[in-house]
Amino acid sequence: MTTSRTSGARGTSAATDIAYIAVFAALISVLGFISIPIGAAGVPIVLQNAATILAGLVLGGRRGFLATALFLLVGCFLPVLAGGSTVIHALAGPTVGYLAGYLLGSGAAGLIAYRAPFNNKAATIAVFFVGGLVAIAFQYVLGSFGLMWRAEMGLGAAFAAQLAFILPDLGKLAVMVAIAFAVHSAFPQLRRTR
Repeated sequence: MTTSRTSGARGTSAATDIAYIAVFAALISVLGFISIPIGAAGVPIVLQNAATILAGLVLGGRRGFLATALFLLVGCFLPVLAGGSTVIHALAGPTVGYLAGYLLGSGAAGLIAYRAPFNNKAATIAVFFVGGLVAIAFQYVLGSFGLMWRAEMGLGAAFAAQLAFILPDLGKLAVMVAIAFAVHSAFPQLRRTR
């Protein structure tokens, strides 16, 4: 009797995890329709990078990583990236590094966020913000390497290309942290699995 209850709970948890992952992959995809081109490197301001961070903050490291991986997998076949392109197309372009940053950043943000002391509002928000900053750092560093590789930029120029994104990304991060905190406050059961 206990065994069947335990396996039933695991099945429900796995089904719930799959649903969360699919919903966040869809959210990341939908936000690809918002893209503002800036800078000489051809890298636009997008909301997808913020959505991958939100996936990690809300779902945790494993599920956030998997949601972003599912988004990238779907993107191999459908034009869900910002500007209406596919992952296959992006692999040959200057934004290739950002895709790797999305993946690793969402996992890192989630691993950090789920270590927050959820009984302390200010500390939880601070930990979420740190997780988001680490995710942005992954995006910028790997994005810079992608620019160096695909746009043949030097190291200094590739890192300088990130400067135009700092303030918009910090603003997006503040919104994502607020959303993640609100979601965790409303649905504390999210933290039972990572």
